[in-house]
Amino acid sequence: MIELVNVKKKFDGKIVLNGVSFKVERGETFVIIGQSGTGKTVTLRHIAGLVDPDEGHVLIDGVRMDYADANTKTTLREKMGIVFQSGALINWMTVEENIALPLIESRKYSKNKIEEIVNYYLRILQLTDARNKMPAEISGGMKKRAALARVLVRNPEIILYDEPTAGLDPVMSRMIDELVRQMQRDFGVTSVVVTHEMQSAYYIADRIAMLYKGELIACDVPENIKSSKNPIVQQFITGSIEGPIEVQ
Repeated sequence: MIELVNVKKKFDGKIVLNGVSFKVERGETFVIIGQSGTGKTVTLRHIAGLVDPDEGHVLIDGVRMDYADANTKTTLREKMGIVFQSGALINWMTVEENIALPLIESRKYSKNKIEEIVNYYLRILQLTDARNKMPAEISGGMKKRAALARVLVRNPEIILYDEPTAGLDPVMSRMIDELVRQMQRDFGVTSVVVTHEMQSAYYIADRIAMLYKGELIACDVPENIKSSKNPIVQQFITGSIEGPIEVQ
């Protein structure tokens, strides 16, 4: 479904990804962990075709995303939804209008059907009272939930999440985790999730990959990550101040 093959990337001469390879199977929830600045979000941007690697390849359903022409990238992106950490809502549109926008642009749905779909996601993401508010009038957590709703209305095959539970309270974080699992269970959605929240990672992941200094140092099922003998992995997942991890 998604495959990175020896992906390398530098920005301003600094190595961000150094030969990263992994494959995400269809219907899998693949979680990427690691320190800030170690290449997690850059990895998502490669999958989405927002940046191209200096070396290596990125494939979606066997088709190369890297350096593809505009039409190919558009076709591949139509399979995806991206939940950015910031939310990336359109400031001059209400929450309801932001969520409805992908359905309106698709021109596949009647006005009544759009209203039905939007109301469903407003309800399950507890945004009904915010439907007529502007992004500047709602909390960061609400912005994140609205951004997630805007992605979910399209029923994408692939969802890329950048820190989906950051800044949310424990109850709302668990609700987002449950939604990720529901999308996998009910619709077979393939998810790639970047997170620092280990409790969330253990709960939603089929596999967890850890990046360190731009390299993939571990990739396994949650149980094996928990019991990893790699001291870098252990220090990160336990949050210990003692260990080999260098402060970035």
